[in-house]
Amino acid sequence: QVALLKVLQCAEYNPDQYLWEPEFTLAGRKYKRIDLELSNERNQTLKCSHYVPAIIPENTALPCVIYCHGNSGCRADANEAAVILLPSNITLFALDFAGSGLSGGEYVSLGWHEKQDLKSVVSFLRKNKEVSCIGLWGRSMGAVTSLLYGAEDPSIAGMVLDSAFSNLYELMLELVDVYKIRVPKFTVKMAVHYMRRVIQRRAKFDIMDLNVVQFAPKTFIPALFGHASSDVFIQSHHTDRIHQAYAGDKNLIKFDGDHNSARPQFYYDSVSIFFYNVLNPPQFPSACSNKLEKYYNRGAGTNESLLYEIINGLRAAGTDAGSSSAAAASFTNGAPQNQ
Repeated sequence: QVALLKVLQCAEYNPDQYLWEPEFTLAGRKYKRIDLELSNERNQTLKCSHYVPAIIPENTALPCVIYCHGNSGCRADANEAAVILLPSNITLFALDFAGSGLSGGEYVSLGWHEKQDLKSVVSFLRKNKEVSCIGLWGRSMGAVTSLLYGAEDPSIAGMVLDSAFSNLYELMLELVDVYKIRVPKFTVKMAVHYMRRVIQRRAKFDIMDLNVVQFAPKTFIPALFGHASSDVFIQSHHTDRIHQAYAGDKNLIKFDGDHNSARPQFYYDSVSIFFYNVLNPPQFPSACSNKLEKYYNRGAGTNESLLYEIINGLRAAGTDAGSSSAAAASFTNGAPQNQ
């Protein structure tokens, strides 16, 4: 088995345990969770949930934000987004990308194929008369996915991009140093190129195509960038590069923490204000409540398993880059422990 790309369903979960209830109250108002299935262009099933007010005034369309999770995440990671968005009359759509959570498919592609999953969701929402404009909120792989899609769809109203990488090939080389992989320098690139061939064969995408920063000058959607200053997994200079090259209205927020740490309240406040301004939701009365913390930490996990598996692959492939059996054997393990 090749664990480099095959997701070991580390993000499998029980929706009744990890998602908001089918009917719930938040900030004094009742909401409901509508579960549905969509299909992507590869005929894979996407498990989705749409969080909306239990009662919407007649002839009222509400804006919607699509939450795009990280590579070992799932739609449960959007729980905290519900707390931020729903009280502002912004609905929330969450999905398990193909190869993640409960959706079909074996492989993730760190944004390349996920872009098509996102396209299927946007197409579905465009046909919903109760949805006005659409925003995107992505974290890590989800941020890359949002940026790749946004470069092709200028009708998206705004994007929040948290911890995106700017270039996958360069990130893989950085991870060799970050995790102190003990291989001779001259074998590192050989190992990466070997893994490139493995990924192309099994997951049908080329890591060299994920040069994300090249899409930034072509994208004009208003964007809020965020990155943890102590993130050693995807270092903050990746977001700096994308932000610098980005053509649209933009803002960048740095905050304490690492790649997987909880985001500070001031960052969420900025996200809330950003989406309020770009989506312009209609106003109708809402009670207030401070008891919003219940679902902040109910995500099914945010460790970036595929990237950790790449690290393991680099360790073995660098030891014997010319031997396919040596590299393939290393992919049988999951993410490194104690990360």
